[in-house]
Amino acid sequence: MALQSSVAARNAEADSWTTSVGNGAKVRLYSGTPPADVAAAITGTLLVEWTGGTPFAPAASGGALSPTLPTAVAASAAGTATHWRVYRSDGTTAVFQGTAGTSGTDMILDSATIASGVPTYITAWTMTPGGA
Repeated sequence: MALQSSVAARNAEADSWTTSVGNGAKVRLYSGTPPADVAAAITGTLLVEWTGGTPFAPAASGGALSPTLPTAVAASAAGTATHWRVYRSDGTTAVFQGTAGTSGTDMILDSATIASGVPTYITAWTMTPGGA
C-alpha cells in the first residue's frame, strides 16, 4: 500500500512550503525539457519572471496549496512554456518546480505560447502534497 496522509497532514506539509519559500519569491517560467528534479541545473529559456506574494500562499485547504497569483508581467523572451521553478527571494535558492501549460499541468497559463514583451498570466496554480 502506498503512503497515505490525512488532509490535516497534507495541509501542514503544504503550509511548510510557504514557510520554505518566504516572502517575495521568484517564480520563473521556462521553455524546454523540465529538469529531472529541483536540484538539477535549469534547462530551457527563461520566458517570464514574476515576484510571488507576501505571503507566498494563504493557508492550505483540502490538502492543497494555492499560491497567490502574481500580477501579469511582460515576457522577456518568446517560446513555449513547459515548466516553472520557484526560488526564494534571493533568486538563487530553488525550492520547487513543476509543469506549466494551459491544461493538465501544475500551473495553468492563459497561453503556453509566450511572446516577448507580451503580458503573461497565471490563471490557476495548485500544489498538492503526495499521500492523498
